[in-house]
Amino acid sequence: MSEYQYYEFRALERPLSKPEQAELRRCSSRASITSNRFVNEYHWGDFRGEPEAWMKRYFDAHLYFANWGSSSLMLRLPLSALDKSLLQEFVGPSPSSAGSGFEDALEVIATPEHIILAWRFNDDSGYCDRFCDEEGAEWLNRLLPLRDELLGGDTRPLYLGWLARVCAGVLGDDDVEPPLPAGLVSLTPAQQALVEYLQLDPDWLAAAAQASQPLQDPSSEEEGMGLWLAEQTLEALRASVALLLAGRSQEAQQGVRQAYLAWQAARRPGAEALPRRTLAQIGAGIEQVREQRLAREKAAQAMLAAKQKAAREVQLVKLAARSAQVWQEIDTSLQRGSGVGYDQALRLIVELNDALKHVGHEAEFQLRLLKLMQVHGTRKAWVTRLKQAGLLTGISL
Repeated sequence: MSEYQYYEFRALERPLSKPEQAELRRCSSRASITSNRFVNEYHWGDFRGEPEAWMKRYFDAHLYFANWGSSSLMLRLPLSALDKSLLQEFVGPSPSSAGSGFEDALEVIATPEHIILAWRFNDDSGYCDRFCDEEGAEWLNRLLPLRDELLGGDTRPLYLGWLARVCAGVLGDDDVEPPLPAGLVSLTPAQQALVEYLQLDPDWLAAAAQASQPLQDPSSEEEGMGLWLAEQTLEALRASVALLLAGRSQEAQQGVRQAYLAWQAARRPGAEALPRRTLAQIGAGIEQVREQRLAREKAAQAMLAAKQKAAREVQLVKLAARSAQVWQEIDTSLQRGSGVGYDQALRLIVELNDALKHVGHEAEFQLRLLKLMQVHGTRKAWVTRLKQAGLLTGISL
């Protein structure tokens, strides 16, 4: 088995300086390095940098995967973007001291100025090729919107990371879920990509999502923003505009967003009091969810099979209608006297046999095949092919 590793880093908040790019170049002579991106693939050797250190110093996003099943996604956010006590709800140790699963399925790394979130997955079942294709390099593009979603107060990516801990066996039945976000049944494309990336058990996700409230209607969201703005003081609005004029747009956006979310929470105190479920309580609904999923998949497969059958029948009817032309094509292919010609003729005659059977003209097929063999029955390679296909039954040469 050949080795394959993929490393990609993105700088989003500020471009890399020329000296910084030179520092990165010393770690790799073959990597593609620009002011906002580092990409390299390894078929031998290894990465000479330290991903966590690079994230602390240079980058805002990182993706890694290897064909032996290891993968990692890191996103760096400003320290003020997420509340530390809230983060602890998603990454805290298991009070039940559950088994020795993959402990780092979701990890928070704190620096003086940033929070680095790391989602990791380790498939130790053997060779893993789900990333090793032309679409492998697109994974970070698919996952990168998660960062903006987190900055906007969406905690669904954190909950999916907690579910990854569940699926990895890190947590036990008595462990309690973190705050359940709304909209788990309507994930964004980036969140769905995270589900695929972490290979989350669909039944655990569906069972957890059963209690998730629907997302707020966009029209009511706009109304809420209008009410909140009407309550803001002139001084508060001026402070936000001053940050924008100073080039600190992200800080301004985060401050406004956090203030708005706090205002929303104060207006809906009941939503904060939703009971937290234990893992055992969530797991109790998995069997029903699994049965429903399997029933849906079975129905979808049946529908697909019916469509394919209908399309096949239409194809056979059309082929039977032009049987005279197909027999001529078979004769022409046989006259070539080559293996390629015989193979082409066999494909046509097998299809024509199915078509004429479908329209009830089996006797016509047998009669035309007999006439064909009177002309080409001495071609041993052709006869061998027909025998192997079971088409010479009842025909004496």
